[in-house]
Amino acid sequence: MKTVMLAEASPTRRRIMEALLRQAGYSVLAPDNLRAAHMALKQSSARAMQLDAVILGWPEFFDTDGENICQLLHDEQFEHVPVLLMADSASEALVKWRMSRPRTSLLMWSEYADAPSALEHSLLNATAPTIIRETPRYETPMRVLLVDDSPTVRTAFARLMQRQGYQVDTAGSVSEGMQKALAAPLDIAIVDYFMPGENGTTLIAALRRNPQTRHVLTAIITGTYSDDVIVESLASGAVECLFKSEARELFLARLASLARTVQDRKTVDAERRRLEGILSAVGDGVFGVDIDGTIEFVNPAALSILGHTEANALIGTRAAASIHPTQPGGDGEDSFLAASYRNGEALPHWQAVFWSAARLPVPVEGTVYPLRVDGKRRGSVVAFRDVSAQRKLEEKLRWQAEHDSLTALHNRRWFEQQLESELLRLKHSDETAALLFVDLDRFKYINDTAGHSAGDQLLIEVSRRIRSQLRPGDQLARLGGDEYAVILRNVPRDQIETLGERIRRSVAAAPFSHHGKVYRITLSIGATSLDRNTLSSEEAMAHADIACHQSKNAGRNRTQVYMPESGNQAEMSADLGWTTRLQDALAHDRFELVYQPIVPLKGIENETGHANPSQLWQRQFARNPDEPMLFEVLLRLRGEQGDLISPGAFLPSAERFGLMADIDYWVIDHAIRALKEVRGHHRPIALTINLSAQALGRGDLVDFITDCLVRDNVDPAMLIFEVTESGTIEDIVGVRTLLRRIRLLGCKIAIDDFGTGFSTFAYLRQLESDFLKIDGSIVQGLPDDSLDRTVIASLASIAEITGKRTVAEWVESIEVMRILHECGVDFAQGFGVGHPRLQLLPRMPNPVPDDAAPIFKPAIAAAAPSNVTVLPFDPNAPFKPAAGGNPL
Repeated sequence: MKTVMLAEASPTRRRIMEALLRQAGYSVLAPDNLRAAHMALKQSSARAMQLDAVILGWPEFFDTDGENICQLLHDEQFEHVPVLLMADSASEALVKWRMSRPRTSLLMWSEYADAPSALEHSLLNATAPTIIRETPRYETPMRVLLVDDSPTVRTAFARLMQRQGYQVDTAGSVSEGMQKALAAPLDIAIVDYFMPGENGTTLIAALRRNPQTRHVLTAIITGTYSDDVIVESLASGAVECLFKSEARELFLARLASLARTVQDRKTVDAERRRLEGILSAVGDGVFGVDIDGTIEFVNPAALSILGHTEANALIGTRAAASIHPTQPGGDGEDSFLAASYRNGEALPHWQAVFWSAARLPVPVEGTVYPLRVDGKRRGSVVAFRDVSAQRKLEEKLRWQAEHDSLTALHNRRWFEQQLESELLRLKHSDETAALLFVDLDRFKYINDTAGHSAGDQLLIEVSRRIRSQLRPGDQLARLGGDEYAVILRNVPRDQIETLGERIRRSVAAAPFSHHGKVYRITLSIGATSLDRNTLSSEEAMAHADIACHQSKNAGRNRTQVYMPESGNQAEMSADLGWTTRLQDALAHDRFELVYQPIVPLKGIENETGHANPSQLWQRQFARNPDEPMLFEVLLRLRGEQGDLISPGAFLPSAERFGLMADIDYWVIDHAIRALKEVRGHHRPIALTINLSAQALGRGDLVDFITDCLVRDNVDPAMLIFEVTESGTIEDIVGVRTLLRRIRLLGCKIAIDDFGTGFSTFAYLRQLESDFLKIDGSIVQGLPDDSLDRTVIASLASIAEITGKRTVAEWVESIEVMRILHECGVDFAQGFGVGHPRLQLLPRMPNPVPDDAAPIFKPAIAAAAPSNVTVLPFDPNAPFKPAAGGNPL
């Protein structure tokens, strides 16, 4: 298992990234702050701990701890470790630091989910050393070998050179000189020309021939000036002739020139090796070509991507034939890449197909950079990366976005697009088509009695049977739950019912068997015709939905075709109007969030009758400084004239047309943004957010919450998600799993409307939660109803035993707050506590009018009157609460 060090200052991002990495199979070290991360890095080096990678959250403002980590990661002991930088934006300092350190990648926090794959890519390309350091091949001082048969000469010149800082070794013969040259690293060899046995040119030639000593810079030294000696010496490989009789200053100057040549060569060689090391460490594939497109170099990543083991398999070949031919074994000289090599053009961000050593296609994206040396075009450098995994992921995500994972049918979003396309086609045609809504009768009974496994298998079987009755051009989708939709193309109006009946009978023809039990399957089908006069997809779906309800109301197991006179046209038009307005509100942010305080009850006994009641909630927050300031998020729609519209007017339509989840997501997104805005407040602020049954049924809910938390860097502990006890929550197992995942993020869970029925206690046992919200219908009996007081005390006791905290709703007076506190209730909410406010921070002076601020709760809204109430809103007008008014 790979070990990753996570250095991130934000607890929210650290917690989410740690969970993401552990899920991907990494062992994660995640110190609590950057100072602890710096100490852990130092200790890992001291203890020789194996650290495979480091993820560094780039600090928004650098302090000493951040600078220490950056400096440590540049040290020799960490230069081989891949580093993944996580940042909100690519600042100049960030880019410079990344470019200064090899094997360093950058990922934006907005794409944090890609961190495991980015990390894997860095580790897969970490086989070569990160960088070859500029360590000189020979240690300083410069190593010199002096070969002369005269001990006196050897001693004199050795002392002269040693006084100048050279490290000198001596030899008295050609053979001894060769032995010493092979025994230890050597920079310069100064060889006497005249020696017994063999002349010095013999040694110089031998040094040049031997690969181990070929780099040694050689010079002849002689006591006699002779043109023949100089010519022979230079021909053997010597680069300088020195004379024993010349001034010592001149000898040292010539030697210094040789030493500079050696040093320059070392510098060039070190730079070459450094660049080779960087090229080898780059995670992307890189190869270079000359003007004709012949490959001159290729890095290890490119060899790995293309499946080659040796660079020689590509070097010297034409890239158009060996890497990017139009077909395997073909010629790609007419490709845009080959043209860019010839023309010296830069090509940014292109996509193409390269061919591997096994002649398999590899989808890549990359860039071509013209290569110029001293102002002259020398060729091009191609940087590319394999996007096979990205393409597969895109295809998978595209499939998931358009399909239902259980039945593999298309989903509602895809179906609505197809319906729009079909209506557009019919606008230019005389054809008619049909839209069918198909509802599986008594699915809940089978699902509850036989189990979810049986329910899933039933849905799969029904999907198969419906699909078997469709023509190639027809469209089928699962809208959700046990509801399907079908588009039948080119169908005369008088045949719609016949075709619907054929589908119904084919599904009902055979019973469904599961574990030895047999169940009869029946369908209720609602159908409507489509033609050039159909106004919109919303109208068509509303007609089919009305017909489907009529089919169920008429006894189920039948097909009902919509007739205008058979539906409540006014109700349908109202639904369609709200649907359009809600979709527009979602698209253009025309909803409003307001916030109602939920205050701790501790200290309410100190409240006097002389204090300003409108500031009660602020005083209770002040009396409980260790508690976050808690508010519930409320929703309303902003009208065209600036008026505020009660959710009771539009939520039934939102539920009917499946918009509740989208509205929930809008609320979550904007509530978390609001928390970001008050992140620097002197006191922590927490919000409670209601989740509808439709949102709980969305598979990406937890991912969406996670993305918002990471994006805005908000503490998850400041979010409480409320689940309303309602018959709409059928999949209790799935909801339990989902809420557990939300709690693992660090968020909290509240069960709303607690105490309204026996099913609540079943939820209490099955759902992990942190808060219980006592239903306001019980609280309203206080202070006169002793039974309600006993019930509330019992509920508070149950909550305390199970480790949960309680919130009483619909609290309308200080007297009720005192009684609730005596009963053991922890928090209170209602008009008697504080009115909903447009501003989250407590400095907002004007409350939102209570008659325009009903809470966003599907269970309450569903029971709201159907008539629309639009109230004018003046933020500067004095607030006058209605008698007995309640925000819930």
